[in-house]
Amino acid sequence: MNEHKEKILSVCNEICKGTLMETLDITYIDVGENFLLAKMPVTPKVHQPDGVLHGGASVALAESVGSAASYIFLDGQKFFVRGIEIAANHVRSIKEGFVYAKASMLHKGRTTQLWEIKITDEEGNLISNCKLTTIALPRK
Repeated sequence: MNEHKEKILSVCNEICKGTLMETLDITYIDVGENFLLAKMPVTPKVHQPDGVLHGGASVALAESVGSAASYIFLDGQKFFVRGIEIAANHVRSIKEGFVYAKASMLHKGRTTQLWEIKITDEEGNLISNCKLTTIALPRK
């Protein structure tokens, strides 16, 4: 992994301390030219009562990764980035292991951005497909 990539991932993981991302044990693990990838363990801490991954935890993972990707790819020093809409389709359940969320940009507008976040299991099976709209507002 090159030094620039390591620095981006280090910053993403560092700013999560004391936040929901730390509570959910979300870790940013890879970044590329147009994507950001994170993983989250599936344990009873993120289960719904019947013992499978809670859809809300999946959505929190998706929004976390999409928002962090916006911060990286839109120069977070110049803009505040906020999620303004998220939609999720949960297609498969999972009881244990890890899920991986890969945020890829579908549209990069000056003000709004559209992200697709695919959440998969360790074998690459689709767990949830999410779309996140973010807004970039200039810092003053």
